[in-house]
Amino acid sequence: MSSEVQARHRAAVLGSPIAHSLSPVLHRAAYAELGLTGWEYGRHEIDEAALPGFLERLDDGWAGLSLTMPLKRAVIPLLDGISDTAASVEAVNTVVFTEDGRRTGDNTDIPGMLAALRERGVQQVGQAAILGAGATASSALAALSHICTGEVTAYVRSEARAAEMRGWGERLGVDVRTADWSRAAAAFDTPLVVATTPAGTTDALAAAVPERPGTLFDVLYEPWPTTLATAWGARGGAVVGGLDLLVHQAVLQVEQMTGRSPAPLEAMRAAGEAALAGR
Repeated sequence: MSSEVQARHRAAVLGSPIAHSLSPVLHRAAYAELGLTGWEYGRHEIDEAALPGFLERLDDGWAGLSLTMPLKRAVIPLLDGISDTAASVEAVNTVVFTEDGRRTGDNTDIPGMLAALRERGVQQVGQAAILGAGATASSALAALSHICTGEVTAYVRSEARAAEMRGWGERLGVDVRTADWSRAAAAFDTPLVVATTPAGTTDALAAAVPERPGTLFDVLYEPWPTTLATAWGARGGAVVGGLDLLVHQAVLQVEQMTGRSPAPLEAMRAAGEAALAGR
């Protein structure tokens, strides 16, 4: 391995709360598989107020950072530049430090979603539905802008959230229709449903899964499987889970931070599955 790669050998995930994060497990598994014995990956409990000071204290040994909530938007003013993908949803989950001292931001959640769907055979759909309207929902909408040829319906709890999703649709070039959460079971009539809500939110919808469902992408990975994912799979529908997303977005982060490609997808997935099984 070149001295240039060796020079930057530290990375970490930042956020609050952060203790639950599987990112260290995934990245360390990648380092082991790639033979990057000098690399370290940690986790740091950092909120928005602490972020500027943390970045300023980093030395030349750092290669990159993974960011989770609440830092994905807070970090943007602190960077020298961000990718078009990150700009499209105003969210950065990956920071790479270049040799000339620049901090560059990217969003690997969006291509990670697309890769996870492709792995399950979902290349294109005529319609889709999103359950929820938070930050993950906007990333899901950005991903759908690449594969959905028709309307996306977002099921939300308030008009404010509905307006927000319609705004993202206009920005991303997606035909977005909104509906009240009380009608969320209607989402299951579409070929692809993306559930972006917190744990337990969709449990009551499990009884409404149709006899022949399409594909469910439930972004949760703990607890897993969710009640909805279990019901979906029992009906024979394809299920993409939060670990699939986490692994695919981490693969892209490893490649950007280490300069090594391809990252070991299967080794990272196995490490993530083992870690979840042990919790």
